[in-house]
Amino acid sequence: MARLATVVAIAGAPASAAWADEGEAKTILKAMADYVSRQENLSLKYDTDIEVVTPAVEKIQFSASGEVTMSRPNKFRISRTGGYADVELVSDGSTVTVHDSGGKRFAQVSGSGSFDEVVDRLRTEASLELPGADLLLSKPYEELMAGVLESKHIGRGVIEGVECEHLAFRNLETDWQIWVEVGERPLPRKYVITSKAVGAAPQYTLRLRDWKTGGTLAPDAFAFKPPAGSSGVAITLLNDVDEIPAGVVPGGAK
Repeated sequence: MARLATVVAIAGAPASAAWADEGEAKTILKAMADYVSRQENLSLKYDTDIEVVTPAVEKIQFSASGEVTMSRPNKFRISRTGGYADVELVSDGSTVTVHDSGGKRFAQVSGSGSFDEVVDRLRTEASLELPGADLLLSKPYEELMAGVLESKHIGRGVIEGVECEHLAFRNLETDWQIWVEVGERPLPRKYVITSKAVGAAPQYTLRLRDWKTGGTLAPDAFAFKPPAGSSGVAITLLNDVDEIPAGVVPGGAK
């Protein structure tokens, strides 16, 4: 009980001067965005946690993991494995493939545009989200800052042993935080979105690790070969490969 009282007292205390420095938060975020967008070739591993709130006001969390390999401007391979779907999205620069490994299905659409255009098309036409896509766009700072009402540099934190700058931002319907690696490689290490407009304020958490930048990638890094026994389908039929199983009310935004 005493510890809880201490936590409540801290939560109710006025923000420190460091928290009020919006300029510093924006500067750190801009450095991160510029650094990531300059990387022509990159790869990383990630873990996600997404919370949902059921009609009974019960908060439930679903987790998944995956890998990202990317070569700008329009080649990528992104995998996501969770308890309810095993999905891979592959772009060789001319064709985008959505592969439902567990269901032995795949769909292909033309995708000769930029990574940004492919992300937008997958969102609008197939309701598919690429984990952390906003952090990998050609102009991530502009995308992240759109609609931001308040910015704070909270201080520093440690994510998986890596010291990071801890930033917090507020939009009208969401609050979001990001932890940026300290040093010459200002890489995002953790990203949390809180949906304030949804009851019980569910969160989406993305942790990014094992970053590799620069170097060259194998010639077949973005090639897709349909596995034996798989069948091609219309992309509209792949509407059940989300991180959340059917019948659960969606929660935190991604």
